[in-house]
Amino acid sequence: MAGIDVIEWRDVSGNEIVHRWPEYGPGTVQLGAQLTVRESQEAIFYRDGKGLDVFKVGRHTLTTANVPLLQRIINIPFGGETPFQAEVYFVNMRTFTNMKWGTASPVVFRDSELDMVRLRSYGAYTFRVGNSQLFVNEVVGTQHMYDTEAVASWLRDFICARLNDVLGEVMDTVLDLPKYYDEIGSAMRARVGQDFQNYGLELIDFVIEAITPPDAVLEMIDKRSGMGAVGDMDRFMKYQTAQAIGDMPNAEGGGGAAGMGMGLGAGAGMGAAMMAAMSGTAQQQQPQQPQPAAAPPAAEDVETRLTKLASLKEKGLITEEEFAQRKAQILSEL
Repeated sequence: MAGIDVIEWRDVSGNEIVHRWPEYGPGTVQLGAQLTVRESQEAIFYRDGKGLDVFKVGRHTLTTANVPLLQRIINIPFGGETPFQAEVYFVNMRTFTNMKWGTASPVVFRDSELDMVRLRSYGAYTFRVGNSQLFVNEVVGTQHMYDTEAVASWLRDFICARLNDVLGEVMDTVLDLPKYYDEIGSAMRARVGQDFQNYGLELIDFVIEAITPPDAVLEMIDKRSGMGAVGDMDRFMKYQTAQAIGDMPNAEGGGGAAGMGMGLGAGAGMGAAMMAAMSGTAQQQQPQQPQPAAAPPAAEDVETRLTKLASLKEKGLITEEEFAQRKAQILSEL
């Protein structure tokens, strides 16, 4: 039987990691044939599913004189006959970049302050084959072609499975998420890199582009970052109240003195609710005491309210008529 003169493989797609020659069944190799292994390639000879040797880059003349390995290949596995039958797996050893990963469904994170939070995340990574024979044996098997699309699907599962473990080890609450991005990325690279090595792959770079909590949690993170001093309840309440007052002129139905009073109360209520969510630990350390019933406004409180009301009128935020109506309402509470 006539053998093949030249054995080679060119990756025209740029996405193939492994290519088998021939695609199906064993190939017939003639002594004196040329095996061409291109830059960033390795070629592995297989017989009956067993890898015999790995050929590096270059043009190899398959003779027992130039490649002493063939003496063993022919005499032992092939019964001393030529031409002989074998399969060659070409492995692309170049670095594959811009591989994307992301959570197909939200990852449930146990948060120390917010209980359970559902997180989504995505990013990119770069890898290459580190051990060609291990990768072919453990992953490719007898497939005639294996590309980046095939490997990305199960590598993504590794990444997402490790993400929840790493998040629990690195941080306690997603409210502190912005300052932990570097730590999470480093921990993920180390953990996922070990998984890759088990299959003959080498993780070069790993990037977390975003970890996205629900919208309500994002609002809490933004408010916490904007305030600056997070742990002070009094400052947080003042911050929330100022935010509510600043938004009032644009709020639907919020014009006038009555709307202004409602905005002040809403701002204080929002501040209390937010601080309760973010300061649970501090609250647990203090004994719970019943709150006294609300007392009627004191005289000095009425004076303060009138002063603020006058200031609003001077700034043009309320009309003269609204000022008079609100003033009469405050005085009637005495």
